[in-house]
Amino acid sequence: MKYPIYLSFKILAIANQIYVKDVDGRTLGYVKQKLLKLKEQVRVFRDESQTELLYAIDADRMLDFSARYNFSDASGNHLGALGRRGMRSIWKAYYEIFDGNGNNIFVIREEKGWIKVIDGIIGELPLVGMLTGFFLNPSYLVSTPDGRAVVRLQKEPAFFEGKFRLDSLEGVDPADETLVLLSLLMMTLLERNRG
Repeated sequence: MKYPIYLSFKILAIANQIYVKDVDGRTLGYVKQKLLKLKEQVRVFRDESQTELLYAIDADRMLDFSARYNFSDASGNHLGALGRRGMRSIWKAYYEIFDGNGNNIFVIREEKGWIKVIDGIIGELPLVGMLTGFFLNPSYLVSTPDGRAVVRLQKEPAFFEGKFRLDSLEGVDPADETLVLLSLLMMTLLERNRG
């Protein structure tokens, strides 16, 4: 994959849809979250036509408390999972990425927890809350369990649209790139209410 990678989705859309593009503007995928499902179901297609399914993301339970989101390719092969420990943190987002064997290979941590707190408070104010998506931009680090940061996902300022930029820091093993990208896509959907 050529970095940076850009994720963008419309905040006012009925169903969550994310467009994934590389630095050259080439479409890497189109993500669509199914509506009105008891368990989260997300599908990743080659493009917006939705004719070629690339990956499926399915929650292992109805409630989001400690849910695990399993990734599989178009053939149904299990690739890995994203998990969140306990309830969503009041201070910082924290997720774990597991390989196909269930081994914890990466963690996703929010860099500045205070942005989440301020966004939660100001976001509830009439009119002013609409502006938080432009000024309060969280960032997330994907690290190995020993703390080596490999990629950063940064929300970019935007009105009526969520825009994120994924940059390689030390690089991810090409064998793990898809797993990291799928994990960040799912995490972005889970954290979407934050602006």
